[in-house]
Amino acid sequence: MTGWFEKLQQQIVSTQVWRSLFRHGYPDTDINRALVMFTNVILHLHPVRVKRGALKIRYTWCLGGLTFFMFIILTITGVFLMFYYVPDTRRAYNDIKDLQYVVYMGNLMRDMHRWAAHAMVFLVWLHMTRVFLTGSYKPPREFNWVVGVVLLVLTLILSWTGYLLPWDQLALWAITVGAKMAEATPVIGVAGPFGLQMGMRPDNDIRFMLLGGTVVGQSALLRFYVLHCVGLPLIAAFFMAVHFWRIRKDGFSGPL
Repeated sequence: MTGWFEKLQQQIVSTQVWRSLFRHGYPDTDINRALVMFTNVILHLHPVRVKRGALKIRYTWCLGGLTFFMFIILTITGVFLMFYYVPDTRRAYNDIKDLQYVVYMGNLMRDMHRWAAHAMVFLVWLHMTRVFLTGSYKPPREFNWVVGVVLLVLTLILSWTGYLLPWDQLALWAITVGAKMAEATPVIGVAGPFGLQMGMRPDNDIRFMLLGGTVVGQSALLRFYVLHCVGLPLIAAFFMAVHFWRIRKDGFSGPL
């Protein structure tokens, strides 16, 4: 009976279908255990060997992991909100009110999205502060520090682009102030240093590109919606993958 079972098992393992799914043997040796880590998409983000002390959650509270968790919550709740929100200036405000008072669990989803966004900004700042104070930006992790700074900027821009979507007075004037600041950007802003010398005009500078016009209107709402829901999350996800990959290559700098 045992021989028949082993023969059947050997026939299954030797098939092309099996070898296309599992490209390593049973993880009973160091080589096979390493192959399991190298060939698994999920486990590939995790180092083959990790020091026991590096996995302890102490004073740092796993701030990077909590930040990623907030990103996951934002993605899930954001997809839910997209079912009920239309980026149209004639109905955007009413869609938000409907989410708050009419749609079942809409208020919960919107509040989770908003507070997760606040929490992500707060956690990113704490994470960066911890990395700086513990010197974890030093070689060989200097490249990952730069990637972290890019992620910090992306997080702030994500929050800013989401600010316009409720289309209320607070959002309108907040984006107006931000657009005026963009107008003063050196070289690519018409009001910034060297802007006029570089040929910038009110209809071709960075503010115009951002708003899709010279005022905050329908074009601005649509652009901010696409940036907030598609463009920036995809860019952030790419840099997060690079960030995790570098952590794997450089090793953990200390406890989680």
